[in-house]
Amino acid sequence: MSEFTPRYLADYQVSAFTISTIDLTFELDDTATKVTSVMSVKRQGSGEEPLVLDGEHLTLLSVKIDQCLLSASDYYLSATGLEIPVRADEFQLTIVTEINPQDNTALEGLFKSGDAFCTQCEAEGFRRITYYLDRPDVMAVFTSKVIADKIKYPYLLSNGNKIASGELDNGKHFVQWHDPFPKPCYLFALVAGDFDLLQDSYLTSENREVALEIFVDKGNLAKAEHAMASLKNAMAWDEETFSLAYDLDIYMIVAVDFFNMGAMENKGLNVFNSKYVLADTESATDVDYYNIEAVIAHEYFHNWTGNRVTCRDWFQLSLKEGLTVFRDQQFSGDMNSKTVSRIQNVRVLRSQQFAEDAGPMAHPIRPEKVMEMNNFYTLTVYEKGSEVIRMIHTLLGAEGFAKGMALYFERFDGMAVTCDDFVNAMADASKVDLTQFKRWYSQSGTPHLKVSESFDPEANLYHLTISQHNQAGELSSPQSCLHIPVKMELIDADSGIGQQQLLELTAPEQTWTFEHYQAKPVVALLEDFSAPVKVDFEQTDLALEVLMLAASDGFCRWDAGQKLLSRYLHKLVLEPGYALPASLITIFSKILQKDSDPAFTAEQLTLPAFGEVVDQIHQVDPLALVNALKTLKGFLAKGLQEPLSACYHNCAEKTALSHQQAIGNRALKNICLSYLAVLPGADTLVAAQLSSAANMTDTLAALNASAYNNLPAFDSQMSAFESKWHDTPLVVDKWFTINASLNSDDIFERLAALLKHPLFSIKNPNRARALIGAFVSANPQYFHCQSGRGYQFLAEQIKRLNEINPQVASRLITPLIQYKEYDLSRQQLMLEQLKVLRALPQLSKDLLEKLDAALN
Repeated sequence: MSEFTPRYLADYQVSAFTISTIDLTFELDDTATKVTSVMSVKRQGSGEEPLVLDGEHLTLLSVKIDQCLLSASDYYLSATGLEIPVRADEFQLTIVTEINPQDNTALEGLFKSGDAFCTQCEAEGFRRITYYLDRPDVMAVFTSKVIADKIKYPYLLSNGNKIASGELDNGKHFVQWHDPFPKPCYLFALVAGDFDLLQDSYLTSENREVALEIFVDKGNLAKAEHAMASLKNAMAWDEETFSLAYDLDIYMIVAVDFFNMGAMENKGLNVFNSKYVLADTESATDVDYYNIEAVIAHEYFHNWTGNRVTCRDWFQLSLKEGLTVFRDQQFSGDMNSKTVSRIQNVRVLRSQQFAEDAGPMAHPIRPEKVMEMNNFYTLTVYEKGSEVIRMIHTLLGAEGFAKGMALYFERFDGMAVTCDDFVNAMADASKVDLTQFKRWYSQSGTPHLKVSESFDPEANLYHLTISQHNQAGELSSPQSCLHIPVKMELIDADSGIGQQQLLELTAPEQTWTFEHYQAKPVVALLEDFSAPVKVDFEQTDLALEVLMLAASDGFCRWDAGQKLLSRYLHKLVLEPGYALPASLITIFSKILQKDSDPAFTAEQLTLPAFGEVVDQIHQVDPLALVNALKTLKGFLAKGLQEPLSACYHNCAEKTALSHQQAIGNRALKNICLSYLAVLPGADTLVAAQLSSAANMTDTLAALNASAYNNLPAFDSQMSAFESKWHDTPLVVDKWFTINASLNSDDIFERLAALLKHPLFSIKNPNRARALIGAFVSANPQYFHCQSGRGYQFLAEQIKRLNEINPQVASRLITPLIQYKEYDLSRQQLMLEQLKVLRALPQLSKDLLEKLDAALN
């Protein structure tokens, strides 16, 4: 099979061979690591087909079958694998390979991260280590022996429990690990290096004493304490919520700087991007703390939802990722503000996943066609996949969902299964028919709900009609209708008293009638965002204002405000000279004066994101939208200057607060600052906060305000920040990000200089995302400038990354391939750059798939 041949879900076949055990020996060397693999292989069925193993970027040294050395004529070797004709139905296969970790800039398989060896095998990286059946439904018991120089690499880590260690000649030593749980090779991990070690322990509900170890770069030990606390909280939460206890004697986390993903859930040995482990109040923001807690929990929760029960094939990726994202979101809601956590989930979905659904790479949460699997670690699979799980939770209730989880593990523990297997377990446990619901797994695009209402004052009847439409805006046929849970509340506009309901939309159109209303109620739809849909419902400004203050559900209060703000942004974009109404100042004054959670108030005051509004306006002029956002922000800042200033200073004066209260207080203070900083004379306020800031949250808020408004002191402020933090990589990433977001006409000259900065390395994924990715996402005014220079800048960096790290290149290209969201002139400019990239002579599969989807 050509490496550029697509794979289809419909073509799935059970592997002709299984591997029950694999013993690995690694003799680590920077440029010539020797890997010896001893596998117990068994044929499945009665066929006579050859054994075909996956392998890439390997030097094959030898192959043995049952200790018999094969000659080169006994097998067929290609750039993508090893084919061995075998007659035996059961045999031992020994393969010795050599690999070069130092030159592995793609960061897949075994590579060097700084001075440490590290692996990343999901999705198909194990084939860069040795020849193997690199597919998730082949599950084996792994034993791994790691050999290396003892002084340079005192810690030799792999999956499972440590079973042996010892000294060797020439200053080397070894450690051997055994994982008793069969797993696919994508969950294999190896790390070797010299670290600081934070140790703790956890006693499970089954009285198993688990050693907890977090390995970090030297000097960062204190920054791992929040990660350790988060891990213990996650372990306790999973026991309390789903009765799932950890199953090995040790749980290890290693933080590395060079890593394509956020983290990886390898059995017993999680490898993390250091961004999601290291934190202290001086160098990390409140958002950093929140994200570390969420990602630590996510990878821990994978121990059951992903490791103990894994995917049959990669098309089923959402089986583990959608379910585990849902679990980490529930955990984050329990550890923090449920409402604010939910709002943040929905912001990501609306600003990014909805755009993915509408773009050339749109796919169901269970894709049907894949060329490069790395391209399907998407917001659709993760975030929309989580929303699909959440809908099941809504339909079954918490108790029914817990029963379904218990049945799922009872049936499939130790197996590789499908999304259908999960849904069937949920349905069987609660005796609820989810047959129609399964369509969520096979349909792409964001469903649209069209809502209309009527009120009969004589009969005191209120009628609510909802119809569902597909991505093209056509009315769904009964055969393609989705099962959509719509949580809602009917609110009496006078008393503010509400009646909550769960509606189940299963037909193209349905009408519900509600009795005993003396006046037309106000409807709060999609409480807690009960379904990942867009809603077409023309509620009046007055109705939205009622919801902003009176809806029982915090999400609906926030959402009503976002709808109102988006409505005015649309008018500013489409109606030049539109004058914003004074009523907007009145309603937001009430919100500022309302005694509620400050973190929630901060969310209410936050404008809709650029990406959210782009998704709502057909072929928008991006600069018109940028100007609309500036106009709206300036209007609110001027009209609310007094209450914003009072709120800011009130927050600044509060000191005796709990941890969670302090987080909310900072969020509210800094959203106030972002408004006040657009007003004349803001330099003094921003500078004062910067000089008095006792934490990174307040420091970055001030620097971002300075960058957004291009304040005169920006350069000196950033110079001082760089001087203080130049030796702290994660803070240097923040420095690059703020520089990339500067609203200045000389931004491209600045970007050119930043690319040559001594602290910048395009080979470091975090650094590349901090500069290139931040410019694209955080600086729409210049990324979308009329000359097309922003698109050219991105294309030039993607060209470089294509040869260095195709995964990062593929992720950064997303804004270009979504060119149809913008006006025709921007479309043409983006298309020019896409065609330039498509003509590259050595185009990676990662980019090829996306470029062809965008250009065809």
